[in-house]
Amino acid sequence: MNGTTLRPVRALAIVALTLGAAAPFAGSPYRSARASVDVAGLAGMIAREEDHVTALELATWIHDRKSGLRIIDVREPEEFAAYQIPTAENIPLAQFSRLSFKPEETVVLYSGGGAHAAQAWVFIRALGHREVLFLRGGLNEWIDDVMNPVASTPITRYFGGVARPEGSAPPSASTTVERVRQLRRRGC
Repeated sequence: MNGTTLRPVRALAIVALTLGAAAPFAGSPYRSARASVDVAGLAGMIAREEDHVTALELATWIHDRKSGLRIIDVREPEEFAAYQIPTAENIPLAQFSRLSFKPEETVVLYSGGGAHAAQAWVFIRALGHREVLFLRGGLNEWIDDVMNPVASTPITRYFGGVARPEGSAPPSASTTVERVRQLRRRGC
């Protein structure tokens, strides 16, 4: 090799050495498994009920095509396959350590009854995302308030909701699985 051919190779070697020397100072490209959490701040949000959204609010956001809305169902894939809220994507809790969110996204989480979604809310907040809420009563609230409302409204009808008989309460003792079966029998 002559001197002219070696110049580009040397230049690349110098760039590679420089980048290699700077790498330890650049930080990890991976999220830390240890996130700093403002417990007092999160507790205040929970106390002020700023951590959740109602089923009717979520239904309105979906209907109105709220910009940046991302709905995540944290249940297992077989539960998701049986029934899900329109536009939702399925990401079980075990996969949350690999998630990333765009700053402009409003993330709404839900599970069967709300507990796992609330836990996922804490995870996402710990990862630094600020626009995150969970569906307060989970899929059960969606079924009760949107699919089987006390009174039919344009928003509930949009999703196929049918008012339950006057004076009847939603079947509180039944599980989400049973409620989904009842919806399936109805054709929803």
